[in-house]
Amino acid sequence: MTAILAPAPPDSDLKPVAGSTTNGVIQILRMRRDPFAFSAAQQSEFGNISFINAFGQRIVTCRGPVAADQILMNKQKAFANGPAWSFFIGPFFNRGVMLLDFDEHRHHRLILQQAFTPPVLKGYIQAMQPMIAERIKQFPVGDVLLFNEFKALTLDVALEVFMGLELPQDVADKINKAFIETVRASTSIVRRPVPGGRWWKGLRSRKILEEFMMSHIPAKRATQTPDLFSVLCHAESEEGHRFTDEDVVNHMIFVLMAAHDTSTMTMTQMAYHMAKSPQWQQRARTQSLELGPELAYDDLAALTDIDLIMKESLRMCAPVPGQPRMAVKDTEVMGHFIPKGAIVSVPGLTNHYDPEYWKEPFTFDPERFTSERAEDKSHRMAWHPFGGGVHKCIGLYFGQLEIKTIMHHLLRGFEWSVPDDYTMPMDYSALPVPKDKLPVTMRRV
Repeated sequence: MTAILAPAPPDSDLKPVAGSTTNGVIQILRMRRDPFAFSAAQQSEFGNISFINAFGQRIVTCRGPVAADQILMNKQKAFANGPAWSFFIGPFFNRGVMLLDFDEHRHHRLILQQAFTPPVLKGYIQAMQPMIAERIKQFPVGDVLLFNEFKALTLDVALEVFMGLELPQDVADKINKAFIETVRASTSIVRRPVPGGRWWKGLRSRKILEEFMMSHIPAKRATQTPDLFSVLCHAESEEGHRFTDEDVVNHMIFVLMAAHDTSTMTMTQMAYHMAKSPQWQQRARTQSLELGPELAYDDLAALTDIDLIMKESLRMCAPVPGQPRMAVKDTEVMGHFIPKGAIVSVPGLTNHYDPEYWKEPFTFDPERFTSERAEDKSHRMAWHPFGGGVHKCIGLYFGQLEIKTIMHHLLRGFEWSVPDDYTMPMDYSALPVPKDKLPVTMRRV
């Protein structure tokens, strides 16, 4: 049965947003089981703009690059990140930079950007290079769950580069588990702290992360070191403003989560597609072997095949599947009335399969990103894995640097494969991860 979100103003030519009255739990389960089929069915019935019932809310899904451009660029300042993201992750990633808006967001981002300038990024690659090279040498061979290996490695990189810490394995495992539980909590159907439930585990894990970060702040305030933690403790704006201890903790938890999880998911997708398309694995390996083992910051541009594979992998599985915003005033999207207080979502995961912009979108084809084809240039929001506008991912260049460095060393030392009939099963209940952790056969080269 069809309903509308809210009647359009009678003196306007706007259309109301329509959607189904189907129970929200049923809609969430259908969407998680197959987000592509669910999106196609919604679009077929209601068009590009429609609402779904989810988590006790009516959430407006705004499909396509035109809607993405209007919402993410937000020229009319009609949408805010904080109220929307806070509904999903607020208790677990309180006051991370993605949850701030307008002047406050600009103030925090200007300070935070000092940790991602080109000179600082060059320092990061120098810091991470020896550790990544050593860890890759120790990769197992035979039957390997590659997602688990990537996750452990990216956590180690994040802790060393961002925090300047080497932790005992039991502490690292505890922190890793805490990050996993905070992310999973954001899409809990039962959004109350019921003991043993996702929401309850997320709140418990947030406290673990806060206590862990806060315990290291005195040492970071006392001495300047090249890591992100120290940079945030000492960074000042032009007006002399500095982050409080609480600001530092909030930003560190959010940035560590973002860097750790999104890099892991992207590399898992890259490795999967290189296993299914071994010609691309060999192309990328040949390029890495030509460069030599030591990868300098200026060498990254030469890894063109890894870059193409990464972009296509991000297209086929955006690490952040949806980007929510809340309307802070009555507004419109593509001629549809959006009332103040409504949550809208830009569905990056399914937007990247729009056949109007992507030829054979379900086919892995990295050459669509070459300058000759440049399908991603058909619309500036045809490809938006890092978001857009003032909230575009602040760590995107670090993420690409880390991913290329890890894949460069992996390709030089190993080859991997999966059976011809293998398809990686995905879990879309939170961020998209492989249900089976991507089992591959690893061999040294």
